[in-house]
Amino acid sequence: MLHNEVHARPSARIRLPALVFTIAVLNQGVSREDEWIHLRRLPGQEGLRLEDLAGNFLRLRFSDHTLKWERHTEFTRYAVVQHLPAGAGLEGVEPALLDTLVLPPDWLREVPGRTVAALQLVMLETDITDPHAALAAAQRWFGGRTVVASLMGNGHSMAVTNFRLRPDGFERLLVLAPPGTSETRAGRISQRLLEIEIYRLMALRGLPVAKALAPVLAESEAALAAVTARLEARESSEAELLDQLIHVAARVERATAEHQYRFSATEAYDALVRQRLTELREKPIPGTQTIGEFMQRRLSPAIATVAATAQRLGSLSQRIERSSALLRTRVDIATETQNQQLLAKLTRGQELQLRLQSTVEGLSIAAISYYVVSLLLYGGKAAKAAGLPLNPEMAAGAAIPLVLWAVWKATRRIHRRLHMAN
Repeated sequence: MLHNEVHARPSARIRLPALVFTIAVLNQGVSREDEWIHLRRLPGQEGLRLEDLAGNFLRLRFSDHTLKWERHTEFTRYAVVQHLPAGAGLEGVEPALLDTLVLPPDWLREVPGRTVAALQLVMLETDITDPHAALAAAQRWFGGRTVVASLMGNGHSMAVTNFRLRPDGFERLLVLAPPGTSETRAGRISQRLLEIEIYRLMALRGLPVAKALAPVLAESEAALAAVTARLEARESSEAELLDQLIHVAARVERATAEHQYRFSATEAYDALVRQRLTELREKPIPGTQTIGEFMQRRLSPAIATVAATAQRLGSLSQRIERSSALLRTRVDIATETQNQQLLAKLTRGQELQLRLQSTVEGLSIAAISYYVVSLLLYGGKAAKAAGLPLNPEMAAGAAIPLVLWAVWKATRRIHRRLHMAN
């Protein structure tokens, strides 16, 4: 699969003079099966299989024309190459080309997908040794309107266009090549010119998105600035600031998720346009702009707008992240302060508890000693009753200090063992 990718979309072989109809349609929501069904509507293509469209490229050959189908990531391209009809050469003035299409009348109109580019390319054999005379003839062919033109390949052919849509919805390009131009060269010339225009229009799809996103970014930037100012002035609680910041962040992340691919695609298509223009190796004709110069002067501001919007969106996301970090730091500091206050309260509580415990232990020692002395008193009374010469009250009174000391010593020993166990 990787090896054969280099042969995935070979250039056509075009015998001059020729007429090429090309349309590019967005294929979002259009399956390969939908396109296969539409291709089967062509005369003699009832046996076309869905597997024939698996390679994203298909060339159908008919008796007097060929049709090329190419499926790309975002668009599908259909190109019809047919013989140039009579009266469509330089002798004509704005000739009607759509009426000469060899396909069924409604077939192109009913191609599944939304049209993004429609081009009519006329390729003629003529002498271009005098570029000014050839350009004058080409300008008459365009109805005397202002055109842009270039000598391609340092002079092996001439391309002329006016970058205007006609009432039939097509844009026209004219290629003048000297007699003897090979079919492969003519095919490469047509492919480069058509790709330049298709990729240009695909690149410009990011411009309406950038313009529509500008108010959203302005509102988000203003909201972020307000949150940052309130964060600096400490006018609002962390919960309120966090709620507002989350709202701004969600709006920016939604815009990023919805439009980042479009901005990246615009950058990629613009790079392809520049590459194809370089491959043309244009040579200027005095008195007119080259195709590359005309296109870049008008395409560059749009691409710059898209790039600036993408950069603005990324910068806003980074600023939100930094503001979130600041707010998180403020929350952490407040949390630490609360924790310190809580620890201080716990410490004071433990101190009070320790004092209370000491008091309770003192009372416990007294109570235990009281019960021990009472037992001794009862024991002495029992001994006196048994006939022993003993004064129970005196014996019990004398034993009080000893009992207090013994109970206190036992309590200390228990404390020491508990401390060693911990």
